[in-house]
Amino acid sequence: MDTKREKRTVLEKRTGIQNTLEAYRRFDYDYIPTGDNWTVPDADFAYRKKFPEVLLNAFWRTFLKIFAPPLLKIAYGAKVTGKENLKAVKKTGALCVCNHFSYLDTLFVRQAVGHFRSYHTMTQENNKTGIAGHVIRHGGMLPFSSNFTAAKNLNAEMERLLKKGKIINFYAEKAMWVNYTKPRPMKEGVFTYAVKYNVPVVPIFCTFDKDGKGRIRKLRINILPAIFPDASLARRERIAAMHAVCEGEWKDCYEQAYGKLLEYLPDRRKRSAQKALQQESPTAVSADRKAEQQL
Repeated sequence: MDTKREKRTVLEKRTGIQNTLEAYRRFDYDYIPTGDNWTVPDADFAYRKKFPEVLLNAFWRTFLKIFAPPLLKIAYGAKVTGKENLKAVKKTGALCVCNHFSYLDTLFVRQAVGHFRSYHTMTQENNKTGIAGHVIRHGGMLPFSSNFTAAKNLNAEMERLLKKGKIINFYAEKAMWVNYTKPRPMKEGVFTYAVKYNVPVVPIFCTFDKDGKGRIRKLRINILPAIFPDASLARRERIAAMHAVCEGEWKDCYEQAYGKLLEYLPDRRKRSAQKALQQESPTAVSADRKAEQQL
């Protein structure tokens, strides 16, 4: 009984945090502590693995390809939909964006686009020490870095991988919100890279049911139609257009999967409340201000 009560409490706390952040539109806030078991990738960080480390890459990618699919099937009832949408990027490198809601969602992307084809950008705080860091680094992790030289090396490696036809995954929502079902606004970085390297973006949006304890059930990894840069537009317009279309595809997928419109909790930000009041009755607001001044 104590264990069940503790699990319910954890779920209630998580839901409360996410609801509060949603209401204040802090969609990119990372409420999960990162800990101190990570290091900033420095100028010597090996984004491109060489012999003999390439053997470790092959080992861990093969291991994940063999064991991850049955694990996801048993644990979540996972199924990939929309594989036909990968035909558009069969002969080209691409970026992809996936909603960030699980510690295992890189496995979801791997299962969707290929264990040997996918790479994954992450924050520098995910450059973990220990065995966990070893596995994800040799499984295709590309951590961002505040180190200038490391950042240049990362850009060079991404360009090389895209030219080889690889798919690089971004978590454009920035923060992970555990088992959160709604799409959150995306940062534009992935679309900036797409325009810079002139490659398409493949949106992936995962939908799922949840049991009474908030655990994922009936996971669907939905591959959506690829979005290509429009060469007829100026650079900033290309970025904005890809951004808007991608968010629109996520929204449509959400609404079709759950059978309801995408709606967030009422906006609790003070400025938004004042603006809504002004739009509703600007005359009344003006009268109130005059009364306050007279007092």
